[in-house]
Amino acid sequence: MGTCFILSIRIISQLVAVLSDSVQSEETQVSGAEGDAVTLRCSYTTSYTGSVYLHWYRQYPNQGLQYILWRGAKDARDLSDTANFAQQRFSSQVDDSATALSITALEVADGAVYYCALGLAP
Repeated sequence: MGTCFILSIRIISQLVAVLSDSVQSEETQVSGAEGDAVTLRCSYTTSYTGSVYLHWYRQYPNQGLQYILWRGAKDARDLSDTANFAQQRFSSQVDDSATALSITALEVADGAVYYCALGLAP
C-alpha cells in the first residue's frame, strides 16, 4: 500500500485592484496516496474585463513559495506557462469562474500547501 498524505490549499489574492474581486478554495484539504491523481479547485469572481490570470504555487514548511503554473482566463484564455519541474504531472483548467490544478502520479514530495492566486493585467 502506498504512502497516504494530505495536500492543503490556501488562497491568496494577487494584483487585485477591484474590491469585488475574490478567489476562494472549494476545499481546504485533499488527500491521496502515491501514484494517485488529485485535483485542487478554486473559484473566483471578478468584474474586471481585461486579462485575468490564475496562478498556482506550493510551499513546503519553512520555505518560500514555489511557482507551479499560471493560466489565462477570459480574453487571455490561450496563454499559459508551467514551471519545468511541473510539465509532466501538473496541469490546469480555467473557465470564467474557477480554476483547477490536476496532479497525476502523486509523489510524497507533492505533500505541501498549495496556493491559488488571481492576477489581473491591463
